[in-house]
Amino acid sequence: MNTRASQPSAPSALAPSSPARRRQTIVATTIGNGLEFFDFTVYGFLALVIGKLFFPTFSSYGQLLLTVASFGVGFIMRPLGGIVIGAYADRAGRKKAMTLTIFLMALGCALIAFTPTYASIGVAAPVVIVLARLIQGFSAGGEVGASTTLLVEHATPANRGYMASWQFASQGLGVMLGAVVVGALTFSLTPEAMQSWGWRVPFVLGMLIAPVGMYIRRHLEESLHIAPEDAKAPRESSLKIVCTQHGRTVLAAILALVGGTTAAYVVTFYMPTYAVRELGLTPSVALFGAALTGLLSFALAPLVGKWSDIVGRKTLILWSRIVMAILIYPGFLWLNASPTPGVLFTVLGVLSIGLVVQTVPGITMLPEMFPKRVRASGMSLVYSVGVALFGGFAPFISTWLVNATGSKLAPAWYLVAMTLVSLLGLLWLRDHTGRDIDAANAHAPA
Repeated sequence: MNTRASQPSAPSALAPSSPARRRQTIVATTIGNGLEFFDFTVYGFLALVIGKLFFPTFSSYGQLLLTVASFGVGFIMRPLGGIVIGAYADRAGRKKAMTLTIFLMALGCALIAFTPTYASIGVAAPVVIVLARLIQGFSAGGEVGASTTLLVEHATPANRGYMASWQFASQGLGVMLGAVVVGALTFSLTPEAMQSWGWRVPFVLGMLIAPVGMYIRRHLEESLHIAPEDAKAPRESSLKIVCTQHGRTVLAAILALVGGTTAAYVVTFYMPTYAVRELGLTPSVALFGAALTGLLSFALAPLVGKWSDIVGRKTLILWSRIVMAILIYPGFLWLNASPTPGVLFTVLGVLSIGLVVQTVPGITMLPEMFPKRVRASGMSLVYSVGVALFGGFAPFISTWLVNATGSKLAPAWYLVAMTLVSLLGLLWLRDHTGRDIDAANAHAPA
């Protein structure tokens, strides 16, 4: 009996890409993704300057709190962006979705780059900044799902970890470039020049993402192929399919994502502000530390991706999180006892390595959990919700905890708690390492 005839038509499978085509996909995705994350994250490195210019009526603590809160506001829109753009990627294709995210991110950068400060237009200034962050959050929510799905679908079962690792490597590239640009400006300009016009330069550079990203991504090979008759036929909502047929997977995956995403945003984006405000280090030193975390992510991610293809995703995530939970508090304790550049770089380096080892297999597992017809939607929903709830506001929570408890070690305990909680979600997830994720029963309930 031919059972295929009784099933709803689905997108046809993509033939395995050639090595040359996979390299082209890696280069195009990494550069475009890196530019997107440069745009989205450079705001965090300018938190102290933006706070003074757009929230001047508050105390220095209030300025910082509101600035990191507006950084987190960008994550509020991530779930919506993940749902809308993820569904678009599952219907129209991964390439079209990735082109859309590029232009939205560039628009957010333009708004920030040219918005007058509070001194010029009053309360309208922070309102526009928040609007820009909402647009950028919407874009980022769809970008990760579409780009990671594209990478995974161009891979073979034996190298999916390596292919997906370039998504996280590109994030590291964006962070490194953002830290280097802001660090160079901070080092070369006077504080007055930095506050007058220097802080706008990274956002003007970020606007280049639109033409550069379009040129790079138009040569990508689409991984989702839909027959013309299927494209015209009515189709059930991707979000409905994901939530009703894969609801338990979604909840477990979000819980498993907590540890990695909290660590990523505390280590990468909060630590530079923490080093300046709480430890008294210079902004240049703090930004060099952030650049180090980006460099390690970019350099190590592909190696960890290959490692996960050999030993399995869950094994690496489990042991790296246990090690992270053990090292976080001693690292913060040492840093507070000896707040020197060398100690800061050592602590950031060790925590960054642990972050890469747990995040690369984690970001590979997400698209592996869903069938092809809703893969981008499922991946985008899980990632954007997890990052929105626990990642984007991690700097805000860490800043608030230090002030509320009076302890500079409070962020360490917060990180430890989130890391341990995330292990619960990991227990309920299926490891698809080395398996064909497009097989008929690949995503049947366990």
